[in-house]
Amino acid sequence: MQDYHKALRDGTASCEEAVLHYLMAIEQQQPLNAYIRVYSKEALAKARLLDQQRKEGKPMGKLHGVVIGLKDVIAYKDHPLTAASHILQDYVSIYNATAVDKMLAEEAILIGHLNCDEFAMGSSNENSAYGKVLNARCNSRVPGGSSGGSAVAVQAGLCMVSLGSDTGGSVRQPADFCGILGLKPTYGRVSRYGLIAYASSFDQIGIFAHTIGDVALLLEVIAGVDEFDSTVKKEKAPVWKEAPDQKYRIAYFKEALDHPGLDPEIREAILTRTEQWRQAGHTIEAIDFELLGYIVPAYYVLTTAEASSNLARFDGVRYGYRTKDKDLELTEFYKRTRSEGFGREVKRRILLGTFVLSAGYYDAYFTKAQQVRQLLVERTNLIFKNFDIIILPTAPTTAWRIGEKMDDPIAMYLADIYTVYANLTGIPGISIPLFGHTNGMPFGVQAMTSHFNEVSLLQFSHQMMQQ
Repeated sequence: MQDYHKALRDGTASCEEAVLHYLMAIEQQQPLNAYIRVYSKEALAKARLLDQQRKEGKPMGKLHGVVIGLKDVIAYKDHPLTAASHILQDYVSIYNATAVDKMLAEEAILIGHLNCDEFAMGSSNENSAYGKVLNARCNSRVPGGSSGGSAVAVQAGLCMVSLGSDTGGSVRQPADFCGILGLKPTYGRVSRYGLIAYASSFDQIGIFAHTIGDVALLLEVIAGVDEFDSTVKKEKAPVWKEAPDQKYRIAYFKEALDHPGLDPEIREAILTRTEQWRQAGHTIEAIDFELLGYIVPAYYVLTTAEASSNLARFDGVRYGYRTKDKDLELTEFYKRTRSEGFGREVKRRILLGTFVLSAGYYDAYFTKAQQVRQLLVERTNLIFKNFDIIILPTAPTTAWRIGEKMDDPIAMYLADIYTVYANLTGIPGISIPLFGHTNGMPFGVQAMTSHFNEVSLLQFSHQMMQQ
């Protein structure tokens, strides 16, 4: 974005030219199915207005003319908002998400809503009512999920940066599969107002980009206090600056790199890179983390429980899809509407969440999962007393082939083993694209810092990408 803004000031580029470039790219790459809706006319109108204001000498906003895509779970006033689900077909948002308001205030251009797994439930972007998204690197492979459209839009050059949401890795994992940066901020760093809820104590708006500078600038804009979200930290947004000579104390979990499901090539690449970091003066230590095996079960118990509650509001009465059969008593009407409107994966998670919240199983599952979550938070706080950074693989494999895991939901869930940890504990995490696999697909490493320490996380990531 820095070079783009310089070109705008020099008069060698214009916002209109930028928008036209991306609209043409979106049209040419339509088979990727990254966008659900493209706002061509208004994006061009906004670009022309910004070009005129710049010629008149008006100061440029931080995101002046930056072309941004939104995951279809983020509210944009007077625009459709469907969470890639039939249950919300034809619904139009009546307000902006706080993140959207902040971007518009800094003169961003929002070019469209991006495809995703329905209600952000999935790891492959194959669960969308609008069809699957294809990985631009290899069209026979998934882009990751649930923010697959947001990742592919940046990967394929269909926007400058994009927003997704991350409940258990839905920004970091698709970023890893697509070979770009994906940041999940600390829970409470960015307002969730206007983000359709999957699991409210886990969800966080995240960022896709090619450079750390772009990630940092967008985070600076969308982060910060919001009167509509009581969970947001009441302080100014972080301002990132490079720290090229900083030496870090870095930990990784022995159990994570010894896990039998981890691709040996990913393991070897990370261990080789950590040795290079050690030789460069960083402290690297493998630590025991015996709770790794409890992370995925605890995550899916808690998130499905929250989802079953959050999605109860989608009943066909007030908005969205409604069954065509009008001669039904109320209970049957709800059942029919939700059965027809929700997709298979969403129904699976609602049922699982209802089960773990039921009277006979609440203590056995939900209470135990909450206890595991508390243990994870306490252990994480202890780790960060001795270390600056935790690194893990982002995913156990590179992007798998389309359809490969659709009939095995357990295998799909276990693919989240390295990402859900940051959501359970609320810490920030980023996937850094560092490697290429012999199968031709990219993969990276995941880095995490203590709560609200995104500046150090971005400084570390930038330094690692320069080596």
